[in-house]
Parts: sequence; C-alpha cells; structure tokens
Amino acid sequence: MYVTDRDKQLYGSQVCVVKKDKDCAIYKIDNPTGSAVMTSYSVFPGIELIYNDVHAQFVSVDVEPPKNILEINHCREGIIECESRKGEYLYLSRGSLAINRKFSVNKSSYFPLSHFHGITVALDFDKVPECLSCILDEVSVDLSKLKSKFFGNNENFLIIRENQSIHHIFSELYSVSEKIRKGYYKVKVLEILLFLSSLGEEELKQSKRYYPKKQVDTVKKIKKYLTVDLSEKVTLDELSSQFKIPLTTMKLVFKEMYGDSIYSFIRTYKMQKAVELLKNTGREINDIAVCLGYNNASKFSKAFKEVIGINPSIYRKNV
Repeated sequence: MYVTDRDKQLYGSQVCVVKKDKDCAIYKIDNPTGSAVMTSYSVFPGIELIYNDVHAQFVSVDVEPPKNILEINHCREGIIECESRKGEYLYLSRGSLAINRKFSVNKSSYFPLSHFHGITVALDFDKVPECLSCILDEVSVDLSKLKSKFFGNNENFLIIRENQSIHHIFSELYSVSEKIRKGYYKVKVLEILLFLSSLGEEELKQSKRYYPKKQVDTVKKIKKYLTVDLSEKVTLDELSSQFKIPLTTMKLVFKEMYGDSIYSFIRTYKMQKAVELLKNTGREINDIAVCLGYNNASKFSKAFKEVIGINPSIYRKNV
C-alpha cells in the first residue's frame, strides 16, 4: 500500500502501510530487533489516537519529525526510553503518562524490555481547531491554551506518574467494543484533554529523574554483561567497582530502565531462559540449573516456581 511523505515524516522511511481508510491506518516497522505496529484512528481534525504494540529493542525514524505535534503517551506495559535532544534520558513505565513535543525527543526509541504497549494521543496544531468546547456543553477545552501550557514549558518532557485519574481514563481505552468505538474515542479524547486543561502549576511539577548519557550507557553495559554468561555469580559491589559507577546510582538507574532490581531482573531472565531450555532441549534439570548459576537443582526449582508458577519437572511434562 502507498506510503505518503506524511507517513514517512511520522514513522520513518522504512514504515509499511498495512491498512488505510478514512478513519483508521495501520503502520508496521520491521527491523533486526523485531517489529512495531501502530494502529491510528482519526478522532477529530488533527487529533489521532494511536495504539502502539512494540516487540523490538529499537525503533528508528530517519526523517525529521514535524515541529508542531504534541504527544500524550500512556504506558500500559513495558518501558520506553525517552531521550531529549539535549542528551538527557528518562523512562516511561507502566501506568505513567508522558507529554512532550514530538520534535523535542530523539528520533530513535529504545525499549529496554524489548516490548511496549500503550496509547498515544497526537495533536497536530497545524490542523486542530482552536477550541473543542462547542462539541459538548460545559466541556472547556481550549487547544490554544493547551498548546501554550505545554509548548511553552521549558522542560522536554512532562511525566505524570500513575494515579487514579490516569488509570480511570486510559484503562477503558484498551477494551472498546467495535460497535461504539468511533464515538467512544471522541468522548475519551475530550476527557483526556479536559484532564490536562485542568492541571495547575503545582500538579505539573511532577517528580522525575533525568539521567546523563554516561550513566545510561554504563547500565546498558551492565545488563548486557549480566545476560551473556548466566552461570557467573557477581555481587552488586563487584559490578559497581568493575563498571566504575556508584552503587546507589547503579541500582537506581537500573530499576528505572528495566523496571526491577538487578537481582530480581536477572533471576526472571534466567527463568525465561530455563523455560526455553526445558521446551527445546532434552538437557537434565540439574544441568540446566548449573548453566544458570545454581549450585543444585533444589534451589533452581524453588526460583523457577516463584517466577513461573510451577516446578520445572511439571512444566516439562506439560509442554
């Protein structure tokens, strides 16, 4: 299907159009690390609601993005790394909301867990009407004021951590009946914009942590190191010394990037590898335990059950 210049500007020259009609377009990007599917619905002039389903480590856009688009991003599952053009990093994790100009973020997106599911509401201020208040009485959504509030913010990102209001607004968008979808999206987008319009200065001063590139690159090296030789045993102090990063900083940045403590992350990673070995090989359980750094099958079985839910011997019988 034909890819327009606008499609390339939004998603890069490698994007493919799977489907496109008046109200919906489905885009797909494939690369060596996986694939990403963006399902975009036109809700109002210049306003789109996009479902993002990513199973990749990186998604790169090789075209300069539009300068007048505001993105409202909600994370349902996974983590996305947000890099500003100034080289600062922060992370959008489950339940959180990010508001940013599309132009202000790096064109390449990194997904530390190699998957991400969420929603983007994109406002193109070259196309949106100045006001949506005429649609429903008592709905005061002035898009020009909304633009000033967020485009005028000197910060590259506004992160709003998970709260009851955000959960209520977005949770319902992940299970919409096809029969009411078109009208429902209009109501929900108005609700999102009304919520953002109501935020005061104090509410916009959300706590957020920016990390310099050096710290982020070091933690990525640590994660790679930990997942290459799963039989090796190393302490956090040893990692801190080996990679020349303060222990507290290492633990903080790792959890922000990968959504879990180092020990918990690597244990889950090992059990996922164990699942692959139990499925695809005939290796003895004790042998699998040793190659994953466990002294005996008993300790390995306990960890496997805590992560996967059943003992490895029972798991093997059921696959």
